[in-house]
Amino acid sequence: MTQVDTAEAETGQGGADRRETGAGTWRARVRRAARAVFRPGPWKRGPLLAALTLLLGLVMLLHAKIPNRIGNLGSLAETFLPWFGLFVPVLLAGALWRRSASAVVALLLPVLVWLHLFGGLLSDKSHPGSDLTVATHNVNADNPDPARTARDLAASGVDVLALEEITPQAKPLYEKELAKAYPYHTVQGTVGLWSKLPLSDTRPIDIVDYGPLADTKPLDKKMVTNRALRTTVATDRGPLAVYVAHLGSARVNPRAGFWTASRDRGAQALGEAVAAERNERVVLLGDLNGTMDDRAFAGITARLRSVQDVAGKGFGFTWPATFPMLRIDQILVRGVTPESSWTLPDTGSDHLPVAAGISW
Repeated sequence: MTQVDTAEAETGQGGADRRETGAGTWRARVRRAARAVFRPGPWKRGPLLAALTLLLGLVMLLHAKIPNRIGNLGSLAETFLPWFGLFVPVLLAGALWRRSASAVVALLLPVLVWLHLFGGLLSDKSHPGSDLTVATHNVNADNPDPARTARDLAASGVDVLALEEITPQAKPLYEKELAKAYPYHTVQGTVGLWSKLPLSDTRPIDIVDYGPLADTKPLDKKMVTNRALRTTVATDRGPLAVYVAHLGSARVNPRAGFWTASRDRGAQALGEAVAAERNERVVLLGDLNGTMDDRAFAGITARLRSVQDVAGKGFGFTWPATFPMLRIDQILVRGVTPESSWTLPDTGSDHLPVAAGISW
């Protein structure tokens, strides 16, 4: 091959390379342009995530507006309201994975709403010292060792102790084990009060729903009679009205949804009893089978305040004892100052005891 042929070949090959390179560059430009057009920016990514995040915030913010007409949905949402915060890290992980700026910004709404509702429970609001300590405990009708439960409660040293789900079979055991620490006591049906101070003006409070769907347990345990009482504790600072109550159960039923009919009617009756109470100083102790965020307790929370909100530390969950998820055992007061609130160790029941210190 001559030098001319070689040069022409080289020139032709170079031209082909240039043509191919130009074509590749043109295709790359088209692909980049297409990606720029069809691939959304960070503010347009994850619209579904952003919508779900805003919906979460609105559900928490407007929980009182959720209707109860369908399956008691409003009360169900309010019962588990603190746990809605667990959706926040899940949505945050999704927003980061999708690189969605809009979803990240939308998270501000549920975070701020949750902190507004429950942020105060994260700090310790308790104060040392009190004039009187009180406690309440659902001891469980099926408790395998009531004597052990009674001994654990006596060791707590509280001044006034309320018990719920006392069966006729276990009643003598509680009376025996608690007699030394608490010289005064009363048992009305399945609820009782043990006190280091004298009691007077004791009477049962009728809160039981005897309708066809009433909360029931085996008849030999008589769980449908006398589930609340009222008594007066004589303190050196004056009389203290004490109510003990065990409201009906709340159940999730596939047909009825979140069924709380018996409990809600009991809560209404209990609220009316407290409203009629003439004593300025009142303490309500008991298993109310619901959280105080639930609208069903509006008649009670309008007149009494929860010690956990004022002087507690954390959420103070009491049920179930093995992995507490809800605070359904309550101490509420009027006319006295809550100084501290805490849960006691497991006693063998399916609930944890809850205690509080109060002052005049």
